[in-house]
Amino acid sequence: MTVADCAALVERGDPGRFAATMAAPPAARDRLWPLYAFNLELARIPWAVAEPALAEMRLQWWIDTLADPPATTPHEVAAPLFELMRQGPIPAALLVGMAEARRADCWREPFAGQAALWAYLDATAGNLMWAAALALGADAPAEPVVRGFAQGAGLATWLQAAPALDAQGRQPLPDPAPAAVAALAREGLARIAAARARRHLLARAAIPALWPGWQARGILAQASADPARVMAGALALSPFRERGGLLVRAMTGFW
Repeated sequence: MTVADCAALVERGDPGRFAATMAAPPAARDRLWPLYAFNLELARIPWAVAEPALAEMRLQWWIDTLADPPATTPHEVAAPLFELMRQGPIPAALLVGMAEARRADCWREPFAGQAALWAYLDATAGNLMWAAALALGADAPAEPVVRGFAQGAGLATWLQAAPALDAQGRQPLPDPAPAAVAALAREGLARIAAARARRHLLARAAIPALWPGWQARGILAQASADPARVMAGALALSPFRERGGLLVRAMTGFW
């Protein structure tokens, strides 16, 4: 599989992230597609395999292989991902952490509380966004900034997916009470605001790594104001606002 094949996978499986990445310079896109295709593969495994133990075995293959990437691999996503890792500077531990976190999806147990949900979001959305930022040249001091933004953006995506997760037997919300959901959304907005207050720490070249979260503030604001929209599947921005928001970011570098 080539980097272009990874891009095609992302286009089919994660159109929002695909659109955000297409707004980035071509050289940046080529470093992001393998990461995003890998993320799709991990997210798919727990839902594609009915038996939790078998799903964990597939995740374990990634965990073992990432720890010692082979020179060649039969997996279509692994080859371009490992080539990206060989170019540096993405630690294997980041990607292993993403795979480890997906074990929770295999068994579909409810989160023990909001802290457990935030830890899951950091290990999935946070690790992915920080790996993407590193691939584009981010420096170590920017890690808390990127992770804080990723946690808020990850929560927005999670809330949008909540009805589908519920239909598949997952209990997506630690506390489904409206007040608790609104408070969770406000915490997500606070994390994004705190990250943006320190945006000077992020190298300009790495900014496109954060663009997949371009809708997060609008989505979280909706959930905060009307938490019933979450399980009703009514969290969405208008198509005009979506296109306009991404265009502004592509033109200004804003996030």
